Amino acid sequence: MEFIMTMVVVAICVTGTYRLFELYARRKERMALIEKIGDQLDASSITGKIIGYNPPVQFRFGALKASCLLIGVGLGLFIAFIIDISVAEIQVYDSQWIHERVLGTLYGASVLLFGGIGLLTAFIIELKMSKKSEEKD
Repeated sequence: MEFIMTMVVVAICVTGTYRLFELYARRKERMALIEKIGDQLDASSITGKIIGYNPPVQFRFGALKASCLLIGVGLGLFIAFIIDISVAEIQVYDSQWIHERVLGTLYGASVLLFGGIGLLTAFIIELKMSKKSEEKD
């Protein structure tokens, strides 16, 4: 467990450092872009145009994706638990080691399977909602 924690701490430190440098690099790029555009534009060209501008609404489906993923993971754990209980009553396995290995594989596979199904469901819902919003426009 100690080896895993070391790797996690190193990964967090490296990611934080990378994000910090990326933040400063993006800021410099934005400032250079603003200066470049600022030299070419004058205030008379944009007066009265910004007030009435309503950009199209972009839906973000992060909450939908996360909720469908968590529902899928929970359903996968529940299904694996039900299979575990039914197999434990039958007592098919001779060895406790084999039983634990099969159950570990069962739990992992069901979590991944149902998590993927949850993300696929979120994608289908997202497609239907985007088609509806395109039809309205």
